[in-house]
Amino acid sequence: MTEVMKMTGKCLCGAVTFSATTEKPSVVACHCDMCRRWSAGPFMALNCNSVTFGSEDSISTIRSSDWAERGFCNKCGSNLFYHIVGNSDYQIAAGLLDDQSKLRLSLQVFTDERPDFYEFANETKMMTGAEVFALYAPSPE
Repeated sequence: MTEVMKMTGKCLCGAVTFSATTEKPSVVACHCDMCRRWSAGPFMALNCNSVTFGSEDSISTIRSSDWAERGFCNKCGSNLFYHIVGNSDYQIAAGLLDDQSKLRLSLQVFTDERPDFYEFANETKMMTGAEVFALYAPSPE
């Protein structure tokens, strides 16, 4: 049986707070071009559900594709989440969590887009962009 973990966190300035649950403390690092431009490096996130945000007026979003949006604090600019529109789960930025002690890097995606200037030493599952799209992208209607 999977244990549900309760998580809390906040942006850099504290204007946006949140609580959420996750079924596993697995962090995913995305190396895609959009995430690297957005985060100035890989976007490291944790899949969360039952997400409740405080101060929603401090959250702005940008639609980054036909199916997804990215959220950030409009006061301090902290990256908050990646969210597939129409899905209740959020990929919450791992660095925002109050308690990061149980987190483990478990997956790297868009490894074919990772630049040569860095490489993680952790042994993780690795997926190319094509593998990610084949698994997660909504099929054309």
